[in-house]
Order: sequence, then C-alpha cells, then structure tokens
Amino acid sequence: MQLSRLFLLLVVLAVLVFAAPALAKHHVNGTWTLTVDLGGQGGEATFELEEKEDGKLTGTYSGAAGEADVSGTVKGNEVEFSFDSQFGEVSYKGTVDGDTMSGTCSYGDVGEGTFEGSKKS
Repeated sequence: MQLSRLFLLLVVLAVLVFAAPALAKHHVNGTWTLTVDLGGQGGEATFELEEKEDGKLTGTYSGAAGEADVSGTVKGNEVEFSFDSQFGEVSYKGTVDGDTMSGTCSYGDVGEGTFEGSKKS
C-alpha cells in the first residue's frame, strides 16, 4: 500500500513539473488596461492581446493614439509590443506579474515614459 501511494505521489509531482510551463503559457492573453505617464501627459490605453505558441504577440490597441494592430513578443514574463500611430511608432517594453504589467513606453514624437496596469478578469 505504501508503495502505491509513493508511486501516485511521484506521478502527481511529475505532472505538476511538466505541466507548469504549459499552464504558464498564454498568460498575456486578454484585455489589458494600462495607464501611461509621459511626463505630465498620458492617459489610458486598452490592449486586447493574444500570445501565440511561438512567443509572438498580436492584438489591438485603442487609446489617445486612435486604434491600431499590435505585434510583439513574449519571453517568460518579459513582453515587448508596438504599433504605428499618428505620433510615429509606439512601443512598450515591460514585465508581466500575474494580472499586472508595468514598464517603459515610447510614443514616437510625443516622448517616452512609463506604464502600469492590469488585465481585466
């Protein structure tokens, strides 16, 4: 009986170890509301993001710069994405921690700054 319990425990541990990376994938998927601070200017941006199997990121942006298609990459908890706007290229680089994201951004001719926000449930 003890041997079968030990075997069952080992199987459960193996599943958790090998399943954890798969469960962590696509943690960026969803709708994000990010607050942007460009040194006295800024506002709120909404992103609908989808992480692909190969780490590529696609989605849409809506905010002060209008609406645009977004593309980028995800590597672990690091995320980078960008889009073209009336201000030039807009880019974000940050870190995802659960349902929160923060980092730096550049809004072309407008300037550079920071962002932080969360994923809608």
